[in-house]
Amino acid sequence: DSKSILHTGGCHCKNVRWKVRAPSRLVAWRCNCSDCSMRGNTHFIVPSQEFELNPESLQFLTTYTFGTHQAKHIFCRICGITSFYIPRSNPDGIAVTFRCVDPGTLKHVEMRQFDGQNWEGSFHQTGISAYSKTRQPD
Repeated sequence: DSKSILHTGGCHCKNVRWKVRAPSRLVAWRCNCSDCSMRGNTHFIVPSQEFELNPESLQFLTTYTFGTHQAKHIFCRICGITSFYIPRSNPDGIAVTFRCVDPGTLKHVEMRQFDGQNWEGSFHQTGISAYSKTRQPD
């Protein structure tokens, strides 16, 4: 199940839609940074070339940044859902909110913790930066 398949998904109001290539069994990250903990974000990370945003969705998106301004928290300006974003840990990748994937293609999601309150230590300890590379870690 490490072979990539096509998943589709988007926001609550369906104005933001995308496709992403990722395995049906994957690792998702729970983060406790101030933003992720408030919105309960749990995401998996893919190389940016594996993510394709529907072009009509662009008009519905807006971006929020804070702190280092490296993470780009992209969300629908209509319903407010962050279905994907560009994470600080993986600026060459896309973090996809796993609960925004349409039902039927995800078979198993392994949850891991990213300590965003102690970002630097967690970044080095977890190996999260490898998840936006073409070859996914096991």
